[in-house]
Amino acid sequence: MGKASRTKQAPDRRARVAAQREAARRADQRKRIYIAGGSILAVIIVVVAFVLIKGSSNGSSGSNGPTGTALTTLTKQVTGVPVSTQDSVGAGDIASSNFIPASEISAASSAGASYMATINDTALTSGGKPEVLYIGAEYCPFCAAQRWATIVSLSRFGTFSGLTTIRSSSTDIDPNTPTWTFYGSTYTSKYITFTPVEESTVTEAPLQNPTAAEQTLMTKYDPGSGTGSPIPFIDIGNKYIQVGDLNAYSPTVLAGKSWSQIATALTQPSSAIAKGILGSANYMTAGICTLTNNQPASACTPAIKSLESDFASSST
Repeated sequence: MGKASRTKQAPDRRARVAAQREAARRADQRKRIYIAGGSILAVIIVVVAFVLIKGSSNGSSGSNGPTGTALTTLTKQVTGVPVSTQDSVGAGDIASSNFIPASEISAASSAGASYMATINDTALTSGGKPEVLYIGAEYCPFCAAQRWATIVSLSRFGTFSGLTTIRSSSTDIDPNTPTWTFYGSTYTSKYITFTPVEESTVTEAPLQNPTAAEQTLMTKYDPGSGTGSPIPFIDIGNKYIQVGDLNAYSPTVLAGKSWSQIATALTQPSSAIAKGILGSANYMTAGICTLTNNQPASACTPAIKSLESDFASSST
């Protein structure tokens, strides 16, 4: 074999070796990409599963309600019901039979009845302001109905943020009642403090626990029976107690309605929804006004003050 040939064959071998090495390098690179891609995909799957599980645990997966701009619009409608509309409704459809003497609380609670009573206990305050304590649960249809009224009332004294929509349990009475959750929301006011406790999710998984002091109040004024205490439980400054939603307003009034339809009905004083929600809200507002010395005037209007005397029927 001539010298020339050898000289020519040497670079050919180097070229072939280089090509083989490059092919091996590319194959190894592709393998690494596949492995990395698979790892990323696995992480994504785990994260998505965690989010879905977490959403289910806090009740958000049961919402099917408005989000984004639609939620913002809805919140403005419900927190901004005109005072003139609320005042024109007055007591609405709320019956005077809701007001009971404090001596009848135990029997009413044990029977699972709804009621409002005057207790005049040691003032309940937080941050130097009268405190409104709410204890309920996301699955509860009666809590679902009452939250609408609570939001309307408290919005006359302060501002909510972070409210989101949910439906009550699909397996309870009045299933899938459209409502809100206080879980994850905040409330600011110069007049009162609002403390909400949502004990369970829509699927009845544990969510929030009352403090020992909060549980003591509930046990005292909503003792219930062997099956537990009725909810929602609302303590207005330890002066007034409300348990359940007030008759004749009930979750049935909201059946088959969308959040938007309910919000629209709140501007129609003659509607059953307005008479129920705004009537209940007005009584809550009247109770709060007795704690704030009827401040602010925009909340404690003459129409609201006229309801304050109704609490006398439940005085001790």
